[in-house]
Amino acid sequence: MKIQEVLFPQVGRCTEEALYFRRRKSIWPERAGDTDLALLKAEEAVRNRKLVRYDGMAHRLCIAKDGRAWFDTYFNGFSMDKWRKYTILRELSLCLRLSGRVKVTLCTEEKIYDNIFRTVLAEQVVEALEEQEFRFDFPAGDSRGMYYFELEAQSDCVLYGGAYISDIPDEEQRDVVVGIGICTFRREAFVEKNLKILRECVLENPQSPMYGHLEVYVSDNGRTLDMDKLQTEHIHIFPNRNLGGAGGFTRNLIEMRREGQSVTHALLMDDDVVIEPEAVVKTWRVLTLVKEEYLGAFIGGAMLRRDQQSIQVESGAVWNGGRLDSLKSNLDLRYLSSCLYNEHEESAEYNAWWYCCFPIETAAADNLPLPIFIRGDDVEYGLRNMKTLILMNGICVWHEPFEYKYSSFLQYYIIRNQLIDNAFHCPYYGTKQLKKNVMTFCKEEIMFYRYKNVDLYLQGIEDFLKGPRWLMEQDGEALHRQIMAAGYKAVELKELDMRFHYPRFDDSIHLLDTKKARIKRILTLNGLLLPARGEAIVPVNNLRSVMFYRKRRVMHYDAASRKAFVTEKSGKESWRCIFKTLKLAAKLSRRLPKAQQAYRQEGLKLRTLEYWEKYLGLK
Repeated sequence: MKIQEVLFPQVGRCTEEALYFRRRKSIWPERAGDTDLALLKAEEAVRNRKLVRYDGMAHRLCIAKDGRAWFDTYFNGFSMDKWRKYTILRELSLCLRLSGRVKVTLCTEEKIYDNIFRTVLAEQVVEALEEQEFRFDFPAGDSRGMYYFELEAQSDCVLYGGAYISDIPDEEQRDVVVGIGICTFRREAFVEKNLKILRECVLENPQSPMYGHLEVYVSDNGRTLDMDKLQTEHIHIFPNRNLGGAGGFTRNLIEMRREGQSVTHALLMDDDVVIEPEAVVKTWRVLTLVKEEYLGAFIGGAMLRRDQQSIQVESGAVWNGGRLDSLKSNLDLRYLSSCLYNEHEESAEYNAWWYCCFPIETAAADNLPLPIFIRGDDVEYGLRNMKTLILMNGICVWHEPFEYKYSSFLQYYIIRNQLIDNAFHCPYYGTKQLKKNVMTFCKEEIMFYRYKNVDLYLQGIEDFLKGPRWLMEQDGEALHRQIMAAGYKAVELKELDMRFHYPRFDDSIHLLDTKKARIKRILTLNGLLLPARGEAIVPVNNLRSVMFYRKRRVMHYDAASRKAFVTEKSGKESWRCIFKTLKLAAKLSRRLPKAQQAYRQEGLKLRTLEYWEKYLGLK
């Protein structure tokens, strides 16, 4: 039985070679100031690079005599400790398709503190005049760490592919059908590309071990997909009301549970990700072998950056009442040390829905997500249901990084939904914590002249304080249109009455600050009490108060979209927002506990099938 495929880089998915194989034995990132040893290693790497060549057209690795390749990588290492913990897998073998004379070494590596321990488990020299399949058995026992293999060419040789395999009887495997749930809103190109990958690699590929065990459900919130073109026997598309990610994903879950559907596990996935189909197959394989005590476990996919494909943004997360902690963030997965760090498990409270798999039984008629449109639906559902999260190297998606996305209207959803999530799951979050958050956020946005954001943020709190009955009565689409209209909208630079100048934008990012200047800004409310002068161009994210000191107008430039919006200093608006913030803060001691209690009691109706069918217009 095939457990995990040996993968190679592929255009359209990922071309970061070091995620698949190494031409040099690099454990740690190179450090500035390394001595002669680093030079020797570099010279050796240059020599070996010439001996190892990847043929991207034929998807095979060509190794000249004396060349070496290592496969202790993100996609081709094998997380043996986790497979043993969560599944019935005990014995493992490696099947490789090779030609030439080559030494195959089976190894394991483990990271303990700052040390990496490598153990050779077996070695064997094989030879073939043309492509031939060889099997190599990892020794039985309890060797720890990440299993992998090394190749050393004793003549010119070629690796055509392979897989980690095991002999497990059919009667010991679970019958699992995964239903991928995609929620989309006018992202036709992404959806069509991912559906094409799933069709070619699994749905219409009898050679895939997952063939016949996958269904795809697409909630089309924008009603723009070509159903005649995309819908098949195993791809189900549902035009849906635009009720955000919560509405789209819940629609998928409802459809998966319809009578006659065979789905055992839901895999919720964002529409704008780049997928590795083997990650889906690997998820399914874990589920077919999962132990009885982990039948209710969630399987999460890490988020990797789409622009820097080796950088991991998050692998599991902790909510912390809204102070989000992304686990294992900013790891460079080209390096073995990062891959082995991923092998160490940490306590996680949820996994984001860019890739999150759980038993369909979890989505019972009284246990559906909350109708909170966007931001926080995956958090709340994970806090409510997730007891165990399984994460493995190689199970991931590539996603646009968050700093490339800025939407003013999100301030409303972020705070409102944070309060809803905390009402259910963070009893310690009270008036004191909220007042602190309110004062910090509103003070900064006033300094940044983003008065609309203050209004949106405070409206989000006000709407939460109205309780769950108010939320039940809302038309989600109409409310969303109102919220979007209330925020700042980035437009083409030519539409603005302020000239964009890139050097000025770059200068603001690197603007230096001093202790004397900080004291002056504090005493003058960042220049609010002084006359304004001049203009500035700043990024939409990662702002600092020094960028705005005594500026009359400021352009907020989004380097990803190359659009911008302009805000202007206004004493009248600043004082209005200050008094509005203080007025709301004064109400919190009385109103917040009542709203929290209401959500804990009446809010349970929001997650029922009866409510959702009415909300989605299904009956």
